[in-house]
Amino acid sequence: MNWRLVIVAVLSFSNFVFAQTEEKVSDFNMISFTYKHDKNWSAYLELQERAIEKFSKPDYYEIKGGMGYNFNKNNQAFVGIGRYGTYKNNQFSQEELRLWLQYTFSHTISKIKIDHRLRAEKRFFYFPLKDAKDNTERFRYRLAATMPLNKEKIEAGAYFINAFEEIFVGPQEPTFKRSRSFVGAGYQFNPYIGTNIGYMFQKEFATTGNRNLHFLYLSFNFTFDRLKFNETHPVPVAD
Repeated sequence: MNWRLVIVAVLSFSNFVFAQTEEKVSDFNMISFTYKHDKNWSAYLELQERAIEKFSKPDYYEIKGGMGYNFNKNNQAFVGIGRYGTYKNNQFSQEELRLWLQYTFSHTISKIKIDHRLRAEKRFFYFPLKDAKDNTERFRYRLAATMPLNKEKIEAGAYFINAFEEIFVGPQEPTFKRSRSFVGAGYQFNPYIGTNIGYMFQKEFATTGNRNLHFLYLSFNFTFDRLKFNETHPVPVAD
């Protein structure tokens, strides 16, 4: 795979979207670390920053992680916690503490790995500019697919393509909160390091009006498998 062609294609598609609307193209960057203790237990850490309002000017960040338990190769439970910050006009405007439980069911169709992820979140907000607090719940479902191009699975030297669709709902109006669509490509350099690039479209629904966001996505994913129980490497995607 020629990575220059992939990057040019992603940029060209984003410029096309931008040209058709007055909406902005933003960036979405992520580094993740997965530690596999054995065939059942794993730990996960993710660092993320986004430039939502202006490209390459970060105004949002996430620090989150948690523990996962694999019942078998197709079923995993996960508990997580994270801190999220938002800036407006160079001022810290929103802080969030989030707790979540999730379940992921995976299966394969030929070489394509399909993941169904269900997540329930509890969110605690603090707004420094108003000195106000709030809390709510949110529920998410994500359908993701990953297909290696030159290997039978995601391992060292594998090129791959991936995509997902995710919906967000909650108890407060509007019930349907957000949708995300992603398409990308990646490469697993060795047993420990992989990368993923792509385009994500995010539509946010609110009582005051809807908003469309376009992201160029880049991630580097590090995997540490203590006992080499599972040679297939996970591909964390925009979250």
